[in-house]
Amino acid sequence: MKYKRLLCLLLVAFQIFFLIGCELGDNFEDITDSQVETEEDIDKGPEYGGELVVPISYEIILNPLLKSDRFMYNFNELIFESLFSIGQNFKIESNLAESYEFQSDGLVLNIKLRENVKWHDGEKFTAEDVKFTVDAIKYGLSNSEYEVKLSDIIRSSNSLKYLKEVRVLDEYNLVFTFDRAYGDVLEGLTFPIIPKHIFLKGKDMKTNYSNALRKENYIPIGTGPYKVADVRKLKNVKLEVFEDYWNEKPYISKIIGKALKDEELAITAFETGQIDLTTSLGVDWEKYAQNKNVKIYEYASNRYEFLGFNFREDVFAGEKGKALRKAIAYAIDRQSIIQKVYLGHATRNDVPIHPESWLISDEANSYGYHINKAREIIASAGWKDVDGDGILEDENGIKLSIRLITNSFNDLRRETANIVAENLTDLGINVIKDYNENKQENLTEEMIENQWENLIQKLMDGSFDIVLLGWDLSYIPDLSFAFHSSQINGGANFIAYSSEKMDELLLKAQSAYKLEDKKKVYAQIQDLIVDELPYVSLFFVNSSILANSKIYGEISPIEYHMYRNILKWYIPQALQPKKIQSET
Repeated sequence: MKYKRLLCLLLVAFQIFFLIGCELGDNFEDITDSQVETEEDIDKGPEYGGELVVPISYEIILNPLLKSDRFMYNFNELIFESLFSIGQNFKIESNLAESYEFQSDGLVLNIKLRENVKWHDGEKFTAEDVKFTVDAIKYGLSNSEYEVKLSDIIRSSNSLKYLKEVRVLDEYNLVFTFDRAYGDVLEGLTFPIIPKHIFLKGKDMKTNYSNALRKENYIPIGTGPYKVADVRKLKNVKLEVFEDYWNEKPYISKIIGKALKDEELAITAFETGQIDLTTSLGVDWEKYAQNKNVKIYEYASNRYEFLGFNFREDVFAGEKGKALRKAIAYAIDRQSIIQKVYLGHATRNDVPIHPESWLISDEANSYGYHINKAREIIASAGWKDVDGDGILEDENGIKLSIRLITNSFNDLRRETANIVAENLTDLGINVIKDYNENKQENLTEEMIENQWENLIQKLMDGSFDIVLLGWDLSYIPDLSFAFHSSQINGGANFIAYSSEKMDELLLKAQSAYKLEDKKKVYAQIQDLIVDELPYVSLFFVNSSILANSKIYGEISPIEYHMYRNILKWYIPQALQPKKIQSET
């Protein structure tokens, strides 16, 4: 069916995010039995030793090139490394690549590798491993049998799409050649590198690539700080420190990945002390704040909530329509929504660029809640309440009425939509709630799927004025999927927003491989978004890591790196299990 095709497209292009509220029980057992009088007695600085138990998926997938859940992806990052990674402020950090240089106006990328890196089996890491990894991925992308199994990061990488060839100059130098300049090349080279010598079994390279893309009986040999010591199917994976690791030696000696069915079970396992760390569910994690055995590390996720205007409707056209959009932006009390619905766990932003990104501009927070200003703007555009019924009319006496849609099975989004409707009603707009405004009990998966398909059908048909939805944004900041006019028909630009200036800026951003050029063009894109307001940005939803209080150090997770800075994590000796000495 037509709507199913768009549904798949939307999910692949930007993974529209929906979150079903889930209430957890209040029974929380002590995670550790350690009794120490003061903090000073516990923390005497970084110390080696200790064990960390973390969640992984029930289906243990140790091939880092294949699709897996969030837990497994993060766990594999402890074993495998990439040329580059996404760091703080979403800046590119070098991992296995020591340095790089662009040439030929961005068409050529020279990479110098680190020379002191070894694989977990003791073999030397070289440029041949990088080339083999890239060639195996390219083979997988061209083969339908493997393409669907590859990780989303690999499948969405335009760096691989535009890559013509990889040429090895010597053991530690490579040349990447592209058929076009692409501004997010380095972000696209964040996939893990695998060892050529493990999979090279003969002269038939297709067979060798197939070996590298298999799921079962995979040999997890990486260059990361931890190596695999034992694997028990459907149970756990045990990691131990890789003593020849090229970077700093980790303080925590062992990490055990415990296989769990889903995130809800991970929460239960955390609450009962079976694991030491997990991600929170929903936004109600303050209930753990008073527990002395739990530390909460909150951060802004990549889940972005917005209101989208249907530009097919005359009410949003021209300067008058622009004034209406701005009035709506000022009329919505986002901070109230954040406090009442998200319990304070969201971060305001006026553009769909992460609030901590190095690309964020000074225009990122231009619209605060200002109802009087909203009324001034809408009045100056010609709307007035002539008959005194609280609803504005235009110069022809037509009342200002707007149809709002959302996926109401999502508790957070439904409650947000209700507050938005209240805010707009206060402004003088008649809001038609084209969604179920009350909580629906005992929803089945079939009912949720039917509601979602109905919403998609309305987006396809343009049967809405404003839609409240969310995007699960990529760490690659390209906004073409939602803002470029080429995505209107059959693409993800379901609001039908079209701007020649925006199209031009998006193309410039795609080819801006120099950091200073990228920063400049993204500032212009943000200026245009704030001025034209194709969407009213609401906020980025915050997430958190729940950790056993025995874990110390620089714990600073980001959306794409749950174990960021794990080399600097440690467990004080006072909280490590006591070693039992054998009698002599």
